[in-house]
Amino acid sequence: MRIAVMGADELAPGEHRVVQVGRRSIGIFRVGDRYHALADHCPHQGGPLCRGRVAPVAVAPAPGEVALDPDRVFVACPWHGWEYDVTTGRSYVGPGDAPARSFPAEVVAVDPRTGRVPGPYVADTFDVSVENHVVVVDTTARPRPDDVQEDPA
Repeated sequence: MRIAVMGADELAPGEHRVVQVGRRSIGIFRVGDRYHALADHCPHQGGPLCRGRVAPVAVAPAPGEVALDPDRVFVACPWHGWEYDVTTGRSYVGPGDAPARSFPAEVVAVDPRTGRVPGPYVADTFDVSVENHVVVVDTTARPRPDDVQEDPA
């Protein structure tokens, strides 16, 4: 189902808003001139995901050089801090999330786009288009990308 949710000029770059679409609550994010939609439901424990802190990803191209990447934006669930990429819905464990205890270390694959280790959860995302200066969200079910899987538990 395709639903017009707001005028395209209602969000400035970097802003987001939560809208009600039928019984669904959906976060609309403007990243530069692109729009992304994310279910306002954290897959971790059901928190109001899109009402959490939104920030661009910090990147370090070289030691001592840190910058924010405005094209890679994450939202953190306000309940437990799980972070999700607003463009893919993929959860990530943040670089500052130290465990309470230490355990043996292992080498893991890091997502080259974010420099982070993918987490086990994926928030629902929706296709978004702008038609005649109106943001339109398509809530039609679609398959997840091959590299995105449900929580194994």
